[in-house]
Amino acid sequence: MANESRPCPCDIGDRFDYGGRGQEVQVEHIKAYVSKPPASTDKAVVVIHDIFGWQLPNTRYMADMLVANGYIAICPDFFAGKEAWKPSDDWSKFDDWLKNRDPRKINKEADAALKYLKEQCGAKKLGVVGFCWGGVAVCHLMMTYPELKAGVSLYGQIKDSDDISNLLNPTFFIFAEKDDFIPLHQVTLLEQKLKKNCKVDYEVKIYPRQTHGFVHRRREDINPQDKPYIEEGRKDMINWLNKYI
Repeated sequence: MANESRPCPCDIGDRFDYGGRGQEVQVEHIKAYVSKPPASTDKAVVVIHDIFGWQLPNTRYMADMLVANGYIAICPDFFAGKEAWKPSDDWSKFDDWLKNRDPRKINKEADAALKYLKEQCGAKKLGVVGFCWGGVAVCHLMMTYPELKAGVSLYGQIKDSDDISNLLNPTFFIFAEKDDFIPLHQVTLLEQKLKKNCKVDYEVKIYPRQTHGFVHRRREDINPQDKPYIEEGRKDMINWLNKYI
């Protein structure tokens, strides 16, 4: 069966049984998960979900992790009401599903989220992080929105033809050594392009023995040897945001 021949890479490991500490709100034409720290702050991060959508507990856990580090976090529905992918869906239909969910065509949703953060939350210092599908979206936004002062792209799929050298502000790229969906030669090509053309700070880091989705999965319960790398990836994400926001 198609589902067995192409298992979902972001779905390996445990789903968090996690309700979230934030709340769901309506932001113009989309819904969003918003979480805020106890103390007031003008720092905020847009969290971009993977193919499983804005309600995935794992992603909300990551948003709340940002909140615990002093940021307002918003995770909008970048699919704008269209159904998220489900682990039980037929992978032979994935390409058709993706056609009207282009991670590079999210400006309307990004505009709504940024406006909400500025006007409703008093945010002045803004960043963005994204996972998988959202990692691709981060690259697009970091070349489009100068107000985003820092970006973290986590295992966003890249193509040999992609050139994301025109980054406007510092961007950190997290990849997994054993990622079946992102070959290391593509990561090497990305580094070469950035080194040649990128005019802002960037970092590309590959985490040993990790697979796609490792930072926002709870694989440490299954493979304890992965736990240090999961924690390192999360710490690196926070440190990058802290440095530039």
